[in-house]
Amino acid sequence: MPTPRNPEPNRPERPRSLRRELIAGGLKLLLAALIVVVGVGAFRYQMQNSPRARRRKPARQAKLVQVRPIHKADCITTVTGMGAVIPAQQVALQPQVTGKIVEISDDVIPGGVVQAGQKLVTIDHRDYEILVKQRHSDVARAEKDLKVEQGNQAVAKQEYELLGEVVTDEDRELVLRQPQLAAAESALESAEAALDKAELDLARCDIAAPFNAVVRHKHVDVGATVSLNSQLVTLIGTDEAWVEVMVPVTKLKWLDIPQNNGQRGATVNIYNDSIWGSGRSRTGRVIRLAGELETQGKMAKLVVAVDDPFSLKPENRGKPQLLMGSYVSAEIQGRMLTSVFPVDRSHVRDKDTVWIMDDGGRLEIRPVEIAYEGPDKVYVSDGLSENERLVVTDIAAPVAEMPLQVAQTDGEAEIPLTVAQTDSEKDTAEQDGRLAQRKERRE
Repeated sequence: MPTPRNPEPNRPERPRSLRRELIAGGLKLLLAALIVVVGVGAFRYQMQNSPRARRRKPARQAKLVQVRPIHKADCITTVTGMGAVIPAQQVALQPQVTGKIVEISDDVIPGGVVQAGQKLVTIDHRDYEILVKQRHSDVARAEKDLKVEQGNQAVAKQEYELLGEVVTDEDRELVLRQPQLAAAESALESAEAALDKAELDLARCDIAAPFNAVVRHKHVDVGATVSLNSQLVTLIGTDEAWVEVMVPVTKLKWLDIPQNNGQRGATVNIYNDSIWGSGRSRTGRVIRLAGELETQGKMAKLVVAVDDPFSLKPENRGKPQLLMGSYVSAEIQGRMLTSVFPVDRSHVRDKDTVWIMDDGGRLEIRPVEIAYEGPDKVYVSDGLSENERLVVTDIAAPVAEMPLQVAQTDGEAEIPLTVAQTDSEKDTAEQDGRLAQRKERRE
């Protein structure tokens, strides 16, 4: 029978192997902790000693602008307005005798041009010729009666002298037939007046143009019988036309407005771009200021005269015509402004400020005093100096003291400068030097 195995001697072996396992596990944990500590330390060292970019404000680029030097000058003010063209002369011809129309001039059509004294309409004058002959006969009869009465008066005077009688003044007039002589003389004068009236009516059968004109309307034709109230032809004068120009009341002080016919008014340029085209104009002059304001807008009304509105004279051939009733624009030359700076309206900002590029190349937003505002120019009397550089380029967000640079005008490309360019280059060089030193120490 085999001897049983005694387990007692093997009991101390288990604690020995367990200790070895614990020691091995502890060493692993210690190694892992050491690796973590070393990694964290290396990371912290790297974070603390790595190169860092220096924080600085971004460099501001100079704005490319165009500038224009400004100069003082003596400038003529200009007042603009709008107005309608109206005739300076217009008449509707009416007959002064009645009768039948037997002839009308070929020029009597709308738009036809007629000269002063030109015969336009003829009324049948046969009745008036007969009447003239009758009046001539009446005059001859009255002349004969007057001569007969003058002879009778001579005979009565001889008889009165032969009798030698003294009579009263009243009887003396009767004896000498003075009332009969006066009646004969009156009859002759009446007959002569009737003859003049008949001849005048005969002349009135031919109706002529009273002035140089263009036909506006034709109201009758050949064969029509007209009375004293009939209208024949409407005429518009061609020697002159008027334009009633509306201007602000505050602008009147700048204009020369005549008070009588001997004075010369301000010169006016008339434009009608929609009909004449751009750049074409006619010239007129201010002749009067109307005595009332325009009802709606409280504007003053100036009367402007334009010679030869239909361009009929040889010296005006080819010039645009002023059509009656058309609406035109006007530029009126005003008085002179001395020693002012003319500035385009588009270069004035916020009504009374301009942009100036100072000697340091920065933007200056400067308020100015405006003496007069014209349609295209603004005239500055104070706030600017000779040869200062006016910024004529629009800037989206202008800020005072912002850097500016004059743009090239010959088409060459230009690299804009920056205000912080020098500091930026210096910082970059210093940073590159530090990185090179760290690289040498690691090696």
